[in-house]
Amino acid sequence: MASAATTGRHGRPSQQFRVRPALPRDVTQIRDLVQPYAESRILIAKELVAYYESVQEFVVAEDATGRLIGCGALHVMWSDLAEVRTLAVLPTWVGHGVGATILQQLLDRAARMGLRRVFCLTFEVDFFTGYGFRPIAGTPVDGTVYAELLRSHDDGVAEFLDLARVKPNTLGNTRMLLELPDPGPGTDAGSGTTL
Repeated sequence: MASAATTGRHGRPSQQFRVRPALPRDVTQIRDLVQPYAESRILIAKELVAYYESVQEFVVAEDATGRLIGCGALHVMWSDLAEVRTLAVLPTWVGHGVGATILQQLLDRAARMGLRRVFCLTFEVDFFTGYGFRPIAGTPVDGTVYAELLRSHDDGVAEFLDLARVKPNTLGNTRMLLELPDPGPGTDAGSGTTL
C-alpha cells in the first residue's frame, strides 16, 4: 500500500491519497470511474462481471474520504510479459500524481513477479515515455508464443498481437513496451530480496 500527497501552492501538500490492492467491494466504483473514458473510446468498455473476474489484477487510489479516484491493472499475458491496462484517474485528480503512483505500483508488482516486459496501449504517449516505455511496431514475441497467444479470447492480448478484429479499439493509440531491469543473479524475483 502506498500513500502520497499532492503538492499545492507554495509546495505544501494539498490532497492526500493512498493506493492499495482492489477489493470486490470496489468493482462498481472502478466501473463508474472507467465508464466516461470508455464512452470516449479512450479505454475499452467492459461488462461488470469482467471487472469482478479481474479484480485481483487491480490497484485503486482513494482520497482521504475513501472515494476511489483512480485505478489500474496489471494483466499477465505470458511468462515474462504483462500489460498495464485500465489506468484511469478521476478528471479532478489528473495532474496530482495519482496515475504516476498507480503505474509505479503496477511496475513494482511486475518486477516482484519476475516479469521482464510490460506492454501498454495508450493515447498518453508522453506519460508512459516518462517511465521508459517506447513505441513498438509488430509483436515482440517469437512464433511459438505468438501462436499460443492467438488462443486467448482477451481483447488486450489481441491488441498486443495487433489483430484486425480489435482495430476499432486501437485507432489513434500507440502500442508501447517497457523492458524491466534484470534483477541480477541471486535475487528472488518473488520477494525482491537478495539470497
